Amino acid sequence: MSINWFKYSAPASFYSLAGKLTPIFSAIALILFVVGLYISFFVAPTDFQQSEAYRIIFIHVPAAWMSMFLYLIMAGWAAIGLAFNTRLSSMIATAIAPTGAMFTFLALWTG
Repeated sequence: MSINWFKYSAPASFYSLAGKLTPIFSAIALILFVVGLYISFFVAPTDFQQSEAYRIIFIHVPAAWMSMFLYLIMAGWAAIGLAFNTRLSSMIATAIAPTGAMFTFLALWTG
């Protein structure tokens, strides 16, 4: 039993799949976010030189990595959209931009 992944390259069929998977991935992301914050702020030991001030790295570093990663993925989708002239690729690249900007702002604000 193989899945024809090319079927989901059309926006109409992709939106139905994305609509079904969004609540599942949102719940998983929220749970992992809460667990990560709990571990970073309550379980991780205090640094002996910087005391509690070092805990900002638990927010700043992942935000910086995520912003760079999102811009790389956005460039990849934009290149695919230009090379193959697919509407969905350009739409995905456009949808990633605000999230990348949010993580960039968070990295700059905490840095």
